[in-house]
Order: sequence, then structure tokens, then C-alpha cells
Amino acid sequence: MNESDRKQLLDRIRRPSATVGAQMPEELTIQETTVDLQEFVFECKNLDAIPEAERDRIEETKRKLRRERLGRKQQIVRNEVSYEEGERLVESIIGIDRALTALEGLDAPDIGEQMRRKKLEDARELFSLVRQLR
Repeated sequence: MNESDRKQLLDRIRRPSATVGAQMPEELTIQETTVDLQEFVFECKNLDAIPEAERDRIEETKRKLRRERLGRKQQIVRNEVSYEEGERLVESIIGIDRALTALEGLDAPDIGEQMRRKKLEDARELFSLVRQLR
């Protein structure tokens, strides 16, 4: 693969919008272990609250995904693959990014909850200011 092709592949990985509309892989082999990635993310997203034991499993999976992502990216950086294999690696990296984004968002409250918390915080601030003025 020439330098221009390698740079193009790496730019696709760095693009923030790369995961928009991207599919996460159904399965992913990480360190010779196959993970049902879509099923795992789907199960995690359907939990009302994340128990501590499950939280540890999610964090471990995220670490493994980041490591796998870095390893795949390094193959392109070091120019160890053909352009066609680089294309496949880029698609898998974008899929990993999609899964990581979904897993990172598990602890984030939904928009309605965020607005409710913000209103409570604002009301507390206002109440505090009124108290100080008395």
C-alpha cells in the first residue's frame, strides 16, 4: 500500500463522524476469543440499572475493545497489510468505535433526566441566593 492510501485509511479512522450510521460487528474476535458484540451491547442497554458485577464486565470489555482497536490501527500505521486488508480493518475499527460509543453511553442519563437534574440544580441555586439576600 502506498503512503497516500495509508494516510487515507488512517484519516477515516480519525473522523469523528465515522461511526454515524455504521454497523457494529455482530461478532468480534479479541485475543482469540469470539465476543457476540451486538448481543452484549443490546443486553447492557436494556438494563434499567447496571449492577456492580455487570459494571466490571462492561469495563473489562471496553478495555479489550480499546486494545483490539489499537492493535488493528497499528497494523495500518506500520503498513503491515495490503490496501484491501486495510479497508477491512478500518471497517472493523469503526464498528468497534460504534460499540464503544454505545457502551460509554450506558451510564449517561437520558435527556429528560438531564433536564430534570438541571432544573433541580437551578432551583437549589436560586433558593440559596434568596436565603443569602434575607
